[in-house]
Amino acid sequence: MRDEPGPVQIVTVCKEDHSFELDTEALAQVLLAPEVRDKNVVVLSVAGAFRKGKSFLLDFMLRYMYRKQGDENWLGEDDEPLTGFSWRGGSEPETTGIQVWSEVFLVPRSDGTEVAVVLMDTQGAFDAQSTVKDCATIFALSTMTSSIQIYNLSQNIQEDDLQQLQRSHKCIVFVLFDLSNKNDLFLKIFSFLLQSLMFLIRDWSFPYEYTYGFKGGNEFLDKRLQVKETQHEELQTVREHIHSCFTKISCFLLPHPGLKVATSPAFQGQLSEVGPDFKEQLKSLIPKLLHPDRLAEKEINGNKVTCRGLLEFFKAYIKIYQGEDLPQPKTMLMATAEANNLAAVATAKDQYYKSMEKVCGGDLPYVNPESLEEKHHFNFREALHTFSSTKKMGGQEFCDRYQTQLEKELEEMWVSFSKHNESKNLFSAFRTPAVLFVLVCLLYVLSGVLLFVGLSTFALVCDCTLGVVMMAMLTWAFIRYSGRYRTVGGAIDQAAGVVLEQVRPVCVGSCLPARASQLLVYDIVVKFASVHAPIKATRGSHRCWKEQQKQHSAIRE
Repeated sequence: MRDEPGPVQIVTVCKEDHSFELDTEALAQVLLAPEVRDKNVVVLSVAGAFRKGKSFLLDFMLRYMYRKQGDENWLGEDDEPLTGFSWRGGSEPETTGIQVWSEVFLVPRSDGTEVAVVLMDTQGAFDAQSTVKDCATIFALSTMTSSIQIYNLSQNIQEDDLQQLQRSHKCIVFVLFDLSNKNDLFLKIFSFLLQSLMFLIRDWSFPYEYTYGFKGGNEFLDKRLQVKETQHEELQTVREHIHSCFTKISCFLLPHPGLKVATSPAFQGQLSEVGPDFKEQLKSLIPKLLHPDRLAEKEINGNKVTCRGLLEFFKAYIKIYQGEDLPQPKTMLMATAEANNLAAVATAKDQYYKSMEKVCGGDLPYVNPESLEEKHHFNFREALHTFSSTKKMGGQEFCDRYQTQLEKELEEMWVSFSKHNESKNLFSAFRTPAVLFVLVCLLYVLSGVLLFVGLSTFALVCDCTLGVVMMAMLTWAFIRYSGRYRTVGGAIDQAAGVVLEQVRPVCVGSCLPARASQLLVYDIVVKFASVHAPIKATRGSHRCWKEQQKQHSAIRE
């Protein structure tokens, strides 16, 4: 990851065919950082029309997060420029696709836990380059992956703003509502998918009707989203959908930042040129929005989502928005179930990996293979238990496929750990040179003995073989040093292993105790006699056979 934090482009829009592409590697660098990947995630996203100050607002949030929370002077000096997400004045759009801040903020809460806060900026809607489908997709993606969605609007909540909200959530709001009447499962699942929606009304010009801030904003929102019998059925439906599909809806009224901010091309975010009412309301909005105990953690189907899990949801959701049409609710449900199961698989794999790392990872010493295998079986069962105990979507048959995938991947990890542990075995590492060195010594001694007794021809054969073995040893050393010709090195290792396997039984046999050797010989003699000279069934021969069995038993004991 970059040294200095900054915006990271994670979703890009292709202008030619209006397709969407997720930069998985860039997103993984942000979300899979060791200190945050297993933390429950809070995703705060800002969406809305272009050139309405979304990035400008996010940069004040960044300033608050980087400075000591609770500091009344977190806004900074009057002449301090505003940095962070790229923004500028003018009429042309600045942000494209979806961006996240490269640094994930760890925020401690009053209960002692920590949550990971991700700030997300989105492309403005209704510019000259984007289609209606592009705008709807960007808005839907940001809403589905965020736990706090800020709907950035200018001056008022117009009916077309609500219509845009409806279009953006055509699959998860408009169609879903009808399906939920038939199946409560849809409403139950998506009530956790769409969490907190906040209408942020910029440049509010009627503080005499509704005061700035949350109080006036919520009063205004209640009136604007009120369902009346005199309204057209379509207007009633839109409002009912919004209330049904978000767990929390709020509104904040923000004044205009000032004429200099809107008209000066040299404005760089200096507070000296920002209106006092705007600064005062920023001091109210951002600390409340980012208060540790008010940060809503991302949840899917009642499960808190970690940074690692969020990556899986992004990968699943981007697939369903690749077509020309907006996805159907069933497609979205399956994508959510897939991401939910993949997140559980990733959590179980990470648990297994960490447990095995404590046993044989890194610089830890060599572990007895039998003991290591016992640890593997224990951690394997624990990982499967973690997966099975996680709340998942899709049904048992659907989840079983991912459990099979998990078992396969755990076995692959076990093979890797086993090989890594074996590489720490000194005898295994030096087996080939040791075998070759012993062969050189034996051939040298054997050559001398044969030459001494006058068998010069056999001595010459031993010398030639000795030369071949020495060349093999030098070649092996060169291959291990340079890393080249690995196939030849593998053949030499295999040949040394064959020699060792042929010699080992001889060595083991020579080390047998005398009584065991006697028993072995006795067994061979008895079996040979029973085949070639059967004992007749007479009383004397039976007595003789009994005595033989007693002696045989005594030897075994």
